[in-house]
Amino acid sequence: MDPENSEFQAGQHRTGGSHRAEPVAESAVEPVIEPVIEPVIEPVIEPVVEAHGLELVDAELLRGRGPWELRVTVDTPEGDGKVSIERCAEVSREIGTNLDAVDAIPTRYRLEVSSPGLDRHLGREKDLLAACGSEVRIETRRPLDGRRRFRGRLVEFANGTARIDVGGSQPVEIPFAEIGKANRVYEFTRADFARS
Repeated sequence: MDPENSEFQAGQHRTGGSHRAEPVAESAVEPVIEPVIEPVIEPVIEPVVEAHGLELVDAELLRGRGPWELRVTVDTPEGDGKVSIERCAEVSREIGTNLDAVDAIPTRYRLEVSSPGLDRHLGREKDLLAACGSEVRIETRRPLDGRRRFRGRLVEFANGTARIDVGGSQPVEIPFAEIGKANRVYEFTRADFARS
């Protein structure tokens, strides 16, 4: 298993009940993604992640007609993405138990704990700072100059503002508070396709 792209799905949880791994039917309704970690959930998740020597990168709650889905992304303090599947499983079990104990999610849900993948999520200011010089994709919460989606080289992140070279005469400036979703775009090289 590749530790740099580990993922563990804990199955389905029922608040106030036991953890049971069982098949989950896909929702017929497009889920609603909550862009910010809900205040009831963050205090339950973050201490568990930190107790395992990791950092909480992101948590998104997808609501739909079927079971909701809570996606939690964790990373090492070094930000190298090297979180083993075993550590993801341990964190997932503990988060699920704690969420169920406080009845934080009022319906059945599926919990997924993973480390950042190739298109690393950039949910914190320090993630954007570390991504300077890389190709990024950013979607804003509302339109800036008539558009919400930007892709280009992250030139700088300073004073809470990302500056992205999208091929124009001047870099586009996007305040951190306006970023709804941001990812690093993995740039493949010949080494990625070399036979070992």
